[in-house]
Amino acid sequence: MRGCMTPEKAEILALEALAWLAGRHDDITRFLAVSGMETTDLRRAAGERDFLVSLLDFLLANEPLLLDFCQDASMSPQAIHKARFAMGA
Repeated sequence: MRGCMTPEKAEILALEALAWLAGRHDDITRFLAVSGMETTDLRRAAGERDFLVSLLDFLLANEPLLLDFCQDASMSPQAIHKARFAMGA
């Protein structure tokens, strides 16, 4: 994610984070529990900005998880902060 972080780029980054998190059973289970969602809700929710914001907030609140994602995605934690800021509210 180079250049200016637009809301559109931020949404793409959040979707990438969701795909990554979905591959980590314990972490996605914890996210679902915290968000009050069921696995069956993920596909619908993935198109909602508020859900994507909550996903970025979840990553930002868990530094080890954030660092794991950033390492796997070859990006800095600052990119996640910028994405969260770009998505607003």
